[in-house]
Amino acid sequence: MAGKFEVPDGWVLQAYQYAIDPTQAQAAAMESHAGGARFAYNTMLRAVKANLDQREAERSYGITKADLTPTLPWSFQSLRNDFNKRKHRVAVREDGTPWWGENSKEAYANAVKNLSVALKNWEDSRRGARSGPRMGFPSFKSKRSTRSFAFTTGGIRVEADRHHVSLPRIGTVRVHESTRKLARRLEQGTARILRATVRFERGGWRVSFTVVVKRGVGRRAHTKRLAPVVGVDLGVKDLIVAATPEGQEVLRVRAPKELQRASRKVRALQRKAARQQGRWDAVAKAEQEPSNGWLRTQQSIAKQHVRVANLRRDRLHKLTTLLAQGFDVIGTETLAVKNMMASGGARKRGLNRAIADAGLGAFLRQIDYKTSWYGSVRVRADRWYPSSKTCSGCGSVKAKLSLSERRYVCDCGLVIDRDLNAAINLARYARSEQSACFANGGADRKTTAPAALVAVKPESSNGSASPQGEAA
Repeated sequence: MAGKFEVPDGWVLQAYQYAIDPTQAQAAAMESHAGGARFAYNTMLRAVKANLDQREAERSYGITKADLTPTLPWSFQSLRNDFNKRKHRVAVREDGTPWWGENSKEAYANAVKNLSVALKNWEDSRRGARSGPRMGFPSFKSKRSTRSFAFTTGGIRVEADRHHVSLPRIGTVRVHESTRKLARRLEQGTARILRATVRFERGGWRVSFTVVVKRGVGRRAHTKRLAPVVGVDLGVKDLIVAATPEGQEVLRVRAPKELQRASRKVRALQRKAARQQGRWDAVAKAEQEPSNGWLRTQQSIAKQHVRVANLRRDRLHKLTTLLAQGFDVIGTETLAVKNMMASGGARKRGLNRAIADAGLGAFLRQIDYKTSWYGSVRVRADRWYPSSKTCSGCGSVKAKLSLSERRYVCDCGLVIDRDLNAAINLARYARSEQSACFANGGADRKTTAPAALVAVKPESSNGSASPQGEAA
């Protein structure tokens, strides 16, 4: 679902993101829209919070429920109507000129909609009606928050020259890269733009189109089939180790550790910035005007982080596409990445940084939707499935296996790389679950197989990829 729009069968929601190059006037308009969206969000959040505090205070005085101040509804339409009344009273400059008319009404409406969704998630989480981690009460957005706004109606277009996009009230904006893939789909009628979100991230303005796309499920003709069933073990030293149920390692990718590689240059720039005049005067304990040199150094630091994020994103997309196209059934772990990065003092700081640098959460999210694109199936092992502790030779399970033990040694005589052992177990788990899925008529609690996928039988791989690293 995207709002009230139901995605038709055979279509999927997909995002196309482009880096844009606005003119100085367009960048100022984007800043104004982002500020207006933040204002609308904070204004209505302040109204909701004041209403809740007022009702709580009245309860403390013993006022009955029927006599309490009426609740401010949290629905999108109610909040939007309330904001339209308030903006005439509070959104004015000192000269009395309302500034809200300078921006598109969509910027305010979508910000209020985001607040409505956040409040509903908080309420559902508090009542236990929402799965996942507990949601906190929405917080106010500061000027340091991510600048963003969105359009759902109006003149949202991808121009025919493949290098410009048009946005309401912003105008036609140049795009750094070609938009031909999306433009071709729009011209052929196999895509429709539902939403355009403009954000300032990774050092520049970007526009992301939420598009409903008609996709044919299946592997592309030019892609190579590596194996029918594979298990994928994730780690921070070897990012992935993929193996078949028969024990053949078909793929091993070392973790590139982009952040670790860039950290030396980042530290040098941060030391340079510490010697320059920044925004804070430690002696006077007050803000001050930073020097031009300090501002240039901050831009250099930001560029390093942007480069790291881009490298990580590019690496994850290429790897997940290779897996989704190269294998029919992919067995993976179910990782709680946020819990893995829980606080543990200085002794765990390096591990937490390595987990974040690997991008395990983004990897699992991407492999989840790409398998549905290319006709493959992802089978998730239970979070407590002992893939690393189980011997792939005899099936015995160790009571304890420390993270420092990089080789699995079993009493049966098997000595094997720890990650390869886990990948083999995951492959066998995926094969057994998939066989049970077809035996039950094609439906399973962990995954649903595409109709075009035939039952997988134990067999040797038709091909293997060259390992890209050695066992730890």
